[in-house]
Amino acid sequence: MTRRPFLALALGACCLGTLSILGSTRASADDTFIVVQSTTSTQNSGLYDHLLPRFTDASGIEVRVVAVGTGQAIKNAANGDGDVLLVHAKSAEEDFVAAGDGVERFDLMYNDFVIVGPDDDPAGIAGGVDAVAALAAIAEAQAPFASRGDDSGTHKAELALWADTGVDVAAASGGWYRETGSGMGATLNVATGSGAYAMTDRATWASFGNKGDHRVLVEGDAALFNQYGVTLVDPERHAGVKARAGQAFVDWLLSEAGQSAIAEFRIDGQRLFFPNAN
Repeated sequence: MTRRPFLALALGACCLGTLSILGSTRASADDTFIVVQSTTSTQNSGLYDHLLPRFTDASGIEVRVVAVGTGQAIKNAANGDGDVLLVHAKSAEEDFVAAGDGVERFDLMYNDFVIVGPDDDPAGIAGGVDAVAALAAIAEAQAPFASRGDDSGTHKAELALWADTGVDVAAASGGWYRETGSGMGATLNVATGSGAYAMTDRATWASFGNKGDHRVLVEGDAALFNQYGVTLVDPERHAGVKARAGQAFVDWLLSEAGQSAIAEFRIDGQRLFFPNAN
């Protein structure tokens, strides 16, 4: 009479033990990948195709990238929809950490922005090294300018330069100033298709395949410096963050191995990102 309850208890214990083991295995398996909320330039340039297999080989951790504009990437990470943030808008990244959504932000690498435009160059900016003067000349000529208009890192940098010109681009929106609300590749397609100027990061321009008659017209201004940073999303604020695996990725990027891998990446022999982790 007592064996049946005992067997039931034993079977129940066995099932619970099995479920416990499966649960442990599932948690471990889940930790073998992370989600990185990222700016588009690192994806579009091919940098991740170069970096991520090296990290996965070294760690066994897969990296799944969500590539959007920097503003959207920060919003996504602030919602807990990712483990690591990798973007290029330092003040916004610092605000992200100050708000309690990120653990600590680190400088990772840099490159620069350039202003591209058509060969006929109606604003006469070719060869210039003053980005603000070039934008002012574009506005004066009312030559078409394609802007991402998407709160990305590139868009933020572009707006800061327009602010220095004193030109009210919001008032010009829909006229010579054309906001695409799209990523860099789509915006460059608009620029090359309509004879418009645009500001882009150098890496995306180097990998862009539809240049047409467009070329780099303005470069070399210190105001076009483009810093990238990496931040672990705070697991104390966002319980779903895979802190161990995410931190492993951050640490690898900042390590000698990660920094060397960044330095090795080239397109047509041109080095496009310069590591500068402290």
